[in-house]
Amino acid sequence: MEQSVCLHKRSCAGYSYGDHYSPLASQWYKLEDKNGINVGRGELMLAIWFGTQADDVFPDAWHSDAAIVSGECLLNTRSKVYLSPRLWYLRVNIIQAQDLVPAGNRNRKPEVYVKAILGDVILRTKVSPDKNVNPKWNEDLMFVVAEPFGDPLILSVEDKLGKNMVECLGRCVIRLSQVDQRLLPVPAAPKWYNLEKIVLEDGRRKELNFFSKLNMRITLDGGYHVFDEYIHYVSDYRPTAKKLWTAMIGVLELGIISASSLQPMKLRDGRETTDAYCVAKYGPKWVKTRTIVDSFAPKWNEQYTWEVYDPFTVLTIGVFDDCHLHGGVVVGGGKDPSIGKVRIRLSTLSTDKIYTYSYPLLVLKPNGLKKMGEIQLAVRFTCSSFLKLFLAYTINPLFPKMHHIYPLSIYHLDSLRQQATRILCLRLSRSEPPLRREVVEYILDGGSQMWSLRKAKANFERLLATLKCFLDAWKWFDEIRRWKNPTVTILVISIYCIAVLKPDLILPTLILYCLQVGICRWRNRPRHPTHIDVKLSLAISTTADELDEEFDTFPSSRQSDVLRMRYDRLRSIAGRVVTVIGDFATKAERFHSLLNWQDPRITAVFLTSCLVGSFLLYYVNLKVFLIVGGFYWMRHPAFGNDILNAPQNFMSRLPTKADYML
Repeated sequence: MEQSVCLHKRSCAGYSYGDHYSPLASQWYKLEDKNGINVGRGELMLAIWFGTQADDVFPDAWHSDAAIVSGECLLNTRSKVYLSPRLWYLRVNIIQAQDLVPAGNRNRKPEVYVKAILGDVILRTKVSPDKNVNPKWNEDLMFVVAEPFGDPLILSVEDKLGKNMVECLGRCVIRLSQVDQRLLPVPAAPKWYNLEKIVLEDGRRKELNFFSKLNMRITLDGGYHVFDEYIHYVSDYRPTAKKLWTAMIGVLELGIISASSLQPMKLRDGRETTDAYCVAKYGPKWVKTRTIVDSFAPKWNEQYTWEVYDPFTVLTIGVFDDCHLHGGVVVGGGKDPSIGKVRIRLSTLSTDKIYTYSYPLLVLKPNGLKKMGEIQLAVRFTCSSFLKLFLAYTINPLFPKMHHIYPLSIYHLDSLRQQATRILCLRLSRSEPPLRREVVEYILDGGSQMWSLRKAKANFERLLATLKCFLDAWKWFDEIRRWKNPTVTILVISIYCIAVLKPDLILPTLILYCLQVGICRWRNRPRHPTHIDVKLSLAISTTADELDEEFDTFPSSRQSDVLRMRYDRLRSIAGRVVTVIGDFATKAERFHSLLNWQDPRITAVFLTSCLVGSFLLYYVNLKVFLIVGGFYWMRHPAFGNDILNAPQNFMSRLPTKADYML
């Protein structure tokens, strides 16, 4: 009855169906008892219609599957669109201080540094090399801040007194609303800020103004893109300042249809169940579908759109189990566990084509890889201007110009990304319904910077697979020069002679060869958007100990003997890496040894060869040298086949700095 009365009120208010704003026809219905018999008295006026996601009242509609949800938690089951706050890089360039007043012995050389506090983030400079009252630093400290600006920037100049004791020589508080915004790569003008010192007088805090000053450049850098995602899965490359945005190139449409064969995630009333919902992120826009209660095959049938500014971006969709649907009773450890994640790179999609595909939901857990079910998605990338799309691939840089003019180090980017993740977790968790911290961190790959032996092995195998084409080419050429197939060797020698005599044919031939390879591979092109490859990720062949190490907390919570074993294993791997790096350094140093007279005989031979070679190349045509050298290199084994030729023997005897290593 309560739900029916609610429907009657909506009909009287004239709510719309779809996009058409017209009053709905209401109708009187007779009341019946539970046996379906007309009670003979009383009627109820209702307006009933079937709506879609385009209906105005869809976000507020009650769904039949949510009937078991307690009233105060019903809001958690509804769909919602979230927008990330606009993030800025706050750059604090600390130049110098002036007229500091250290306490205590005046003959002591102060060890002064600057500490900056913004919210819960604390950064500090190095101790100034100038041990006086006018220290200099010229050091940058960078923060991530979000609009609207709330917390002020607090800077304090501190002196290290020893024995873990410090003294504050002065501080200043700066409101971010008063900080200049820098959009162009032009250095801001430095400003002097007065320092204040807080003392206790009669038990009260009192600020004293004195003549110490701090010289700084403080700017909000709007020319950077603030990374909140792992750099390989970025969904947006636009800078913070809207004035620097490029034109939109298209629209991304996502249809979250359904899921199937989901695994049970928790127990409710003694039986296994799952309350699934989806979260999708692209750019600053997050979407959350409604929660389908108590279903292993939920159907959402919701559609969302995003504006696209660059095709080399990634759409991320995650599936989660809602553990906050029954008031104070929180199951599943108090967090919404992940059921799986899907990433779709837009550049792999054909324009104006609808991709409807069921993606497996894979989760790597401490006990191994597990398939949690499948999710069916419909994706379409519509391009509004092929000219803008062409410019995005050719002329427009991927990163904003500020990243190229004043690049940030990998360490800086990783530290700033962690700050951005914390800000987004805090802001989105305050929304109604909240987007919880564990959900945001899972979508943003918050733990991607942690050590994983599985990922290290997978990346090494990726590197070997990339270099495999060069290794295969060298093996093929070695078979040619050894005359394994005389017909092919003669053909290669003929082509080599033509290339030497007609060098203008080399580039066109290579380009046509690339064209032929691309045309031949078109038949085997991917038919579906790319997805996670468990073999490439080594998710199946990973041992239990390696998975336990990957899911370990930071700092570690394991026993000392386990940590000792893993440390020894890491030392062994690092030792082999160091050996390989040393081999590369040795080979590179041999080229430098040709001219440094470390081995006087080798340098003398090399200089004599250079003198003779310069005269020969001046009087003899270069093509003759190339043809003679090619015939010698690919000569028949009957004419001799040295294991190492003269240049290789010569290079292998060059001295290196390995002799100087301790």
